[in-house]
Amino acid sequence: MTDSELRTDLHSIEPIPDADRDSTGPQQMWIWAGANIAPVNWALGALGIILKLGLMETIAVIVLGNIVGCAIFATFTVMGHKTGVNQMVLSRSAFGVRGAYLPSILMFLMTLGWIGVNTYFPVKVSMGILGQFGVPDTWFIEIVVITLVMAVQVLIGIYGFYAIRTFEKYTVPPTIAIMVLMSVLAWTRPGVVNWSLTTSLPPGAHLAMLTLLMTAIGVGWGISWVTWASDYSRFVPKSVPSKSVFWYSYVGMFVPTVWLGILGATIASTTLDTDPAKMVSAVFGGPVSILVLLMVLHGPIATNILNVYSATLAALSAGLKFSRFWLTVIVGIAGYLVTLYFIFAPSFAKAFDNWMISLLLWMSPWAGVVLADYFIKRKGKIDVAELYRSPETSAYGDVNWAGMVAFFAGLVAGWLVEDGLVGALQGPISINLLGGADLSWLFGIGVAGLVYLGLGKLVTSPSSIVASSAGS
Repeated sequence: MTDSELRTDLHSIEPIPDADRDSTGPQQMWIWAGANIAPVNWALGALGIILKLGLMETIAVIVLGNIVGCAIFATFTVMGHKTGVNQMVLSRSAFGVRGAYLPSILMFLMTLGWIGVNTYFPVKVSMGILGQFGVPDTWFIEIVVITLVMAVQVLIGIYGFYAIRTFEKYTVPPTIAIMVLMSVLAWTRPGVVNWSLTTSLPPGAHLAMLTLLMTAIGVGWGISWVTWASDYSRFVPKSVPSKSVFWYSYVGMFVPTVWLGILGATIASTTLDTDPAKMVSAVFGGPVSILVLLMVLHGPIATNILNVYSATLAALSAGLKFSRFWLTVIVGIAGYLVTLYFIFAPSFAKAFDNWMISLLLWMSPWAGVVLADYFIKRKGKIDVAELYRSPETSAYGDVNWAGMVAFFAGLVAGWLVEDGLVGALQGPISINLLGGADLSWLFGIGVAGLVYLGLGKLVTSPSSIVASSAGS
């Protein structure tokens, strides 16, 4: 391990200088693979079984949905690679300097929820494994596990990108080896998987659940990562082809997400439960459970160090005048409290699904606006210096109302065709005309992007000259 791998990341939200852009394609792959080798993906795969879908169709949704969703995610990594700028600052070209404060604040709040979700699973699995060795499942032990995991996450988050990159580089390969062992044990032991499990739903409800699953864990999983994408690809040198950045990021996201999703679905086909502790105890015991415990503890740390780091960047992008150090501490404390909420929630599966769907409701239109702005309107050309000028002088303006209107139009369009598990997230078109089918991710992205481009043709914004004259 070299000194460069252990150095502190002193960067904030300013563009990464060329001299400091030394990340590689494989390192990006390890970052995204590590972030997705997490117990949460077991439960995501099990969600289809809990929604009464068949095993094979659940696997099909996981695979086909992530083919699309991971491609959308990887497209966003190209933006950071070409500009050296983090994702929320990049969105200023579409929303204006202060207009982009809205998605930055939403991003900050969202990461706090993810920290809680990703810490919930290792706590539950750890208690299940420790119970095999006589350790009682008490609130005190759970608090100890949460505290230890959160402390490690915050420490690595304070050190920043280089510590994150190094952690993933050295921990992901052995974790993959454990995944292989887990999969072999689960898929070869008799009685663990009910390969013939089919749906018990009538046709209308069946279609609705398929689309709900596609939104929550298929296409939606890749979309749920887009606001993080450029925060890490900005460290890759410009000399590395963007195609390489795209595919390494794609593979890093796709393989572990699909792999663990299928593993979770197959185990749940007999346990019929999303409780990770029950899923583990059904298959893994004795010495193997210790290896599973190591993977379980690695998962949230590998994921949440990205959440902690990107949360601070989002807060800084929203104009908060704190140092990255203190913001990281604040994020850790807030994430700790959110974890306690999920731990003691009466139904985690329902709380998680509602929360996941609500995230996609705003992230999809945001993604539609940013994709339309960067790749179509500006053809990948951003004047980076203008992103950091004052709202009064920036070529991108204070608030780009075309971006804001398009965002809210996509938000409404997505809600109209959404079918969440609570009334507030059940759109009238989905319920009354589509039989409960959920197409919120598609309408959110599509409507927002089209409205943004349409308004751009009607209104000449202050930044129009940038799109035609700026270099990449």
